Amino acid sequence: MNRRDAILALGTDGFVQTRLPAAFFMHFDPEFHLGQSAVKKHLEYFRYTGMDLAKIQYERKFPFDPTIQKPTDWRRIRPLQKAFFEPMLEAVDGIVEALGSEAVVIVTLYSPFMCAGHLAGADALAAHIAEEPAAVAAGMQVVTDSLMVFVEACMQLGVDGFYHSTQGGEQGRLAAPDLFHHCVRPYDLQVMNEVNRRCRFNVLHICDYHAPYDDLSPFVEYPGSVVNCSVEVGGRRLTGGEIAAMFGRPFMGGLDRKGAISTGTVDEARSETRDALGRITAPTIVAADCTLLPGAPWENVRAAIEEAHSWRP
Repeated sequence: MNRRDAILALGTDGFVQTRLPAAFFMHFDPEFHLGQSAVKKHLEYFRYTGMDLAKIQYERKFPFDPTIQKPTDWRRIRPLQKAFFEPMLEAVDGIVEALGSEAVVIVTLYSPFMCAGHLAGADALAAHIAEEPAAVAAGMQVVTDSLMVFVEACMQLGVDGFYHSTQGGEQGRLAAPDLFHHCVRPYDLQVMNEVNRRCRFNVLHICDYHAPYDDLSPFVEYPGSVVNCSVEVGGRRLTGGEIAAMFGRPFMGGLDRKGAISTGTVDEARSETRDALGRITAPTIVAADCTLLPGAPWENVRAAIEEAHSWRP
């Protein structure tokens, strides 16, 4: 079974996992964010580490708008056009052309809530939602429409799917739980439902970069081929099998992005990976719970992937 088949077979009827695919992701230095330089760096990293899933880092944040000072300002934001995304789309095109025949290629997709945070700042966005959610919701729709311009262009370029990162439901992120259901979830699902309908493989990433989660249940009905998240939830440590059962799909993860793979030696990265492999009870992609820390050694990533590939049921 080649790399593409190993990923696409996950979760299919009658699937029995005999080989563990693995992939770990990181942001590259700014000079490798866009265009052909991004293509070269992604290919270099993919080849060096031997990973099974190619994920294109998204590095084209929505531009900060200093005129968004109060909730009603969200009613007048303007949509972004395809030209804004072209430097990112050049990278997507080159990576799909180079790797699409041998590996599943997905694109990182920040959620509308995350992109709105780029426009005004995360703290201001949360404050505006608490003050006047209906006004912010109007802006969230414009942000979602802008994001779909990028999504549509990526699908036209032949990506296999997306790594959709959601935020907004973390502990204390918004002033009240109902605000998540009013100003975050509907816009997440507009994007996710469309890519899930049209793409072969999508990752639901529940991102705890800003804060941990008390509860994952608000995301159980979010679509996606696999679920990627931290195993630390509400003060408990879950297993990948428990998360897979909760979401009804394979788990992607097992390693702490802040652990030995990012900060330790090669031997420590191998040892930590072997420990994670010992806890596997369901179809899995071995990965970290989020993007690795800046400066994570490529040697550690390659070692972790080698350990995953040596696993046998």
